Amino acid sequence: MKVMKGKYGFIAARIRAGATLKFFSVALAALAILAGAGCSSKPAADNSAAPAGKLIVISPHWEGIRAEFDRGFSEWLAANKLPDVKITWLDQGGTSDDMKFIRAGFSRSPQGIDVDVFYGGGLDPYIELADAGLLEPFRLPDEELARIPPELNGMPLYDKQFRWHGASLAGFGILYNKKLLEMYSLEPPDSWEDLASPKFMDMVGSSDPRHSGSVHMMYEIILQASGWDKGWDILTRIGGNVRNFPKSSGQIGKDLATGEVAAGLSIDTYAFSAIEQAGADLLGFVLPARATVITPDPVAILKGAPNLDNARLFIRFCVSPEGQKLWMLRKGVPGGPTEFSLNKMSILPELYPEGFEKTTNVTANPFAMESGFVYDFEKGAARWELLNDMVGALIIDTHADLATGWKKAAGPGKTPPAAAFSPPVSEARALELARSSWNDPVERNKMVTSWFSDARKRYKALK
Repeated sequence: MKVMKGKYGFIAARIRAGATLKFFSVALAALAILAGAGCSSKPAADNSAAPAGKLIVISPHWEGIRAEFDRGFSEWLAANKLPDVKITWLDQGGTSDDMKFIRAGFSRSPQGIDVDVFYGGGLDPYIELADAGLLEPFRLPDEELARIPPELNGMPLYDKQFRWHGASLAGFGILYNKKLLEMYSLEPPDSWEDLASPKFMDMVGSSDPRHSGSVHMMYEIILQASGWDKGWDILTRIGGNVRNFPKSSGQIGKDLATGEVAAGLSIDTYAFSAIEQAGADLLGFVLPARATVITPDPVAILKGAPNLDNARLFIRFCVSPEGQKLWMLRKGVPGGPTEFSLNKMSILPELYPEGFEKTTNVTANPFAMESGFVYDFEKGAARWELLNDMVGALIIDTHADLATGWKKAAGPGKTPPAAAFSPPVSEARALELARSSWNDPVERNKMVTSWFSDARKRYKALK
């Protein structure tokens, strides 16, 4: 496996050493029966002459995922008597960073950026890229497409025009330290609003959504589940409780395991891995009831892919039972990962037979769950950059003033004025800006600077 730096100017691959890598090993599984007969998928015969060669994949996925899919793809090709393909993985450091690279690349070279596949990072970036015409449509063969439900609780699992396909499922919730909560006589949080309580002051973990796609998604979920105005009130109060904002969402699990924070925003894959490594007696995880969603984590071919045939084969492998078992099966289970457990939910209902929990760290069948609201993925995609800028101006870049003001205003017997944590624009205006002025760097910077200055004044005025 090769992780590209060099001419692409990428930040070095996030290869976590020692305990960190071990801690964030991802360990999902399904039942051992899933590794048996009846779950194989072979490419159609007309691909038997696919050329050997290379594949260039840009992805925020961590090293363990890259290693397992590198090996699994080669084995899948060999089993189907297809020439081997060597993957070069490009790593910018996070989903938002990958998106900046992709946008910049296509602005310079509209016909292609010498990258074949974008893999992982959440749904919203793929909606944006598809709307911009930067994804290459590819329809799976009928028998392979039939394995994947078109949607889950109103959430599409693949694009109707086949510009992207869900490669796994992601759940978003709260990871918490049971021992620390017990020490401070706090009940385990089970809602986003619990994290906004003064009881959790300086005890909440969150990374920077401008770099972490999974944390960005949780901020968007809170806004959509709670409504724009109430959602911003919750987000801002959570921000006042956050200890710091590292770039990597993986840091949250580390801080929880070491007792630096008591609870934090976490995608399920990190939560399951953290619990596997630290123990269920120390850590717990909850999906807020009727206030979160299960979303696809897609894979797509980029426009102008230089190795198009190999990219199509990679898509087929990712959604095949063989590829899906790498997410679901525990390390060491036949057909599963060999070195790193990956702890993510599969997009294939067939991988959730009765008793699947016996060999997995996934605690629920997403196809048996109900969501309390329908996530508007088009809205989320349209305001992706604007939301990042708003969170930066109102919460992260003003965090010192926010945290200080929150401590003053949320003391015993006090109630902060509602206006202190109100958004500077309405939801309708935010969408209007996202679709117009946010393409003008001068106007965008002017607006963000105004938000930043106004937020600092409001937080400094808190008593």
